[in-house]
Amino acid sequence: MIDFRLDEEYESLRKTVEDFAHAEVAPVIGELYEKEEFPYAIVAKMGEMGLFGLPFPEEFGGMGGDYFALCLALEELARVDSSVAITLEAGVSLGAMPIFRFGTQEQKEKWLPSLCEGTALGGFGLTEPGGGSDAGATRTRASQDGDEWVINGSKAFITNSGTDITRLVTVTAVTDVMENGRKEISAIIVPSGTPGFQVAPKYSKVGWNCSDTHELSFADVRVPLENLVGVRGRGYAQFLSILDEGRVAIAALSVGLAQGCVDECLKYVKDRVAFGKRIGEYQAIQFKIADMEVRTHTSRLAYYQAASKMLRGEPFKKEASIAKLVASNAAMDNARDATQIFGGYGFMNEFPVSRFYRDAKILEIGEGTSEVQKMLISRHLGVA
Repeated sequence: MIDFRLDEEYESLRKTVEDFAHAEVAPVIGELYEKEEFPYAIVAKMGEMGLFGLPFPEEFGGMGGDYFALCLALEELARVDSSVAITLEAGVSLGAMPIFRFGTQEQKEKWLPSLCEGTALGGFGLTEPGGGSDAGATRTRASQDGDEWVINGSKAFITNSGTDITRLVTVTAVTDVMENGRKEISAIIVPSGTPGFQVAPKYSKVGWNCSDTHELSFADVRVPLENLVGVRGRGYAQFLSILDEGRVAIAALSVGLAQGCVDECLKYVKDRVAFGKRIGEYQAIQFKIADMEVRTHTSRLAYYQAASKMLRGEPFKKEASIAKLVASNAAMDNARDATQIFGGYGFMNEFPVSRFYRDAKILEIGEGTSEVQKMLISRHLGVA
């Protein structure tokens, strides 16, 4: 029999993060969000809890858990705030995971302990200005000069790249061009503070206002040859595999936002009175909340399945795309419906649903747009 119940260890983690989100994040995140301040104190507490080390072995300072444990934590955090959740998601799956999956033993020993502790953050430099979804159109270049790489180029929309605790960005760069014109793309670690590595002022964003996001530029940036991550020429393939995992994580985050919308509406409709009745007594409201719960429930099942296939070592690319597509759509739809249920109050920043509405749209864009997910699903079905 298929059993979707969480075992004791997973449920304990889920409840711990749920309690943390309501006790530590909820009381302060609204003010931080409006000030567009990075939540350093919250990040430090998450580090102390071991959340940044959830899927990594204890030998590198991790908690010895797995990727599904990370997804459960992301879902619970996003029920309260997505900026905090994406900071954790990017710190783990984008900042630390490339080093863990493809790095040398020396690279792992050097970088992973502080990344697992949450005392350091790493960025994932793939997207470039003008590139967008076409991640293969990399223009950043890295040429070999003696025992160093010399990097020139720029990256856009890079999360966790400019905080006071950011220690590195792993970037993709063209390291050679084949005779057939095909680019050889490799991944290279660039430590923060390296001469020529410039972090632009943070973006002014619609949502995720407590998340750190910058454009980066590299002007004759020199790093040792041993900063190459994985096999030379496999950087693009490596990053695509990281994105497959990341789509499951973003699906979990999306489910958290969708569930947060349900949570807030359930509280609101029991207190709000209109035309002499609590608005929860009106069938129109009941049906809207029922639709929200259905979206959340089915999206959760989708990411659970994708995660289970991932952990079993089975192909999961299609399931990851399905989960990401369905869950991000659910988050956007639930945020819109929640705002409608709240009416004018849903448009006021003092209510969480307004923050959910602002945060939801990027979930249909980041880590592969909805259109990219449909393209990948069709490809796996053999449509073209």
